[in-house]
Amino acid sequence: MSPGSKSPAIELEVEDRTVRISNPDRVYFPKRGETKLDLANYYLSVADGIVNALRERPCMLHRFPTGVTGEKVHQKRLPHGAPPWVQTVRVHFPRYNRHADELTVTHPADVIWAVQMSTVEFHPWNSRRADTEKPDEWRIDLDPMPDCPWSTVQRVAHVAHEVLSDLGAVGWPKTSGGRGMHIYVRIEPSWGFQDVRRAALAFAREVERRAPDLVTTEWWRRDRDPSALFVDYNQNARDHTIAAAYSVRGNPMGTVSTPIRWDEIDDVEPDDFTIATVPARYAALGDLHAGIDEAVFSLEPLLEWADRDGSVPDEPVVPPDE
Repeated sequence: MSPGSKSPAIELEVEDRTVRISNPDRVYFPKRGETKLDLANYYLSVADGIVNALRERPCMLHRFPTGVTGEKVHQKRLPHGAPPWVQTVRVHFPRYNRHADELTVTHPADVIWAVQMSTVEFHPWNSRRADTEKPDEWRIDLDPMPDCPWSTVQRVAHVAHEVLSDLGAVGWPKTSGGRGMHIYVRIEPSWGFQDVRRAALAFAREVERRAPDLVTTEWWRRDRDPSALFVDYNQNARDHTIAAAYSVRGNPMGTVSTPIRWDEIDDVEPDDFTIATVPARYAALGDLHAGIDEAVFSLEPLLEWADRDGSVPDEPVVPPDE
C-alpha cells in the first residue's frame, strides 16, 4: 500500500486497555515496507523495555504523520484527543515564559497510543515527574563527527567504560540508532541540570585525556577535527533529549536505539538493529537495561574532578519550546 493510502482502523488489546490504530497499512519505513501496524507491533514486542526507558519522564514525541520520508513534527505538548488514562507532567520553559504538558509513560498502551498519533521516536528527559528539575540519569553521548568511523566509536566506548569503572559507576550502553553510541548511568536525583552537565564535562575531558587522538570536547563544531569523536556533555542540559532505549529512529530502515552488552561492542554495527531484527533479540535476551535502577551512582567524585579542572561548560543552545 502506498504511503498516502488509507486502510480500515483496527483495535489492539494492550494488557487491560484497547488502542485504536487508524491507517494500519500505511507504509512508514520504505526500505522494507514496514507499516504503522508493524511499528505498533514492534513496540509491543519490547513493551517492558520501552516503558522502563520512558517511565514517568517528560517525553518529546517525534511524529511522522505520513511516514518517515514525510514531514517530521517535534511535539512537546501532548497531542489532542488523548484517552483519560494517558498521564502528563507540566514542565516550564522560563526563557519563553511558557509551559507544556508532556507525555509521561506509565503503561505500554501509552506508547501504542503515541504510535497511533504517528509517533516514531520517543525522546525522554533525564529527570522524572516527581521532580523534573533533578535528573536521575547521566547521559554520555559518543557523537562522531562526519569523518569519524564506527571503529573510533567502538574504541572510545571502551575508554569510557574504563573511566566509569575507575569511578565505580555502572554504565549501560546502547546504539544511538544512528552513527553513535549512548551510555546511561543512573544517578542520585540530588543535583540540578547545571551540576549534572558540569560533571558530564569533567568525565568527557577525562576520556579526552586518555584518548587525545580520538576524542574532542571542543564546544564549537567549527573547532572540532572532522575525524574526531565528540563526547557531547550538552545532552545533560535541561530540556535536551536523545532517543530512548528501544526507540525506533525516523529513517527508511527503521533502525532502533538498542541496548547492548559491553562484550558486544567490538562486534556490532549501527545498522544491525532494526524493527525487523530487535524483536527476536529482545525475546532472547530481554531488557539489557532492566537493572539500571539498582545501580545508582553519586556524582560527587565527578564534581570534585570538575572543581579540580575548573570545568565550566559553555552555555547550552536551548531548544525552542515546541
